[in-house]
Amino acid sequence: MQGTVATWNADDHSGTVLLDNGQELDFPAEAFAASGLRLLRLGQRIRLDTDEQGRVYRLAIPTMP
Repeated sequence: MQGTVATWNADDHSGTVLLDNGQELDFPAEAFAASGLRLLRLGQRIRLDTDEQGRVYRLAIPTMP
């Protein structure tokens, strides 16, 4: 699934994403750490990988595998 970064805490590396359907979804610092990214910016498009329970476990830039 994809969305837009709505909030980003650079201190603890967590935040929220506004999904295309209008729902807000939190992501933990562990999902950011698994992404290999160095930073995020508000309004940036990202892809979210989720587990069976719907928890975000990794973020990615939509053009990255």
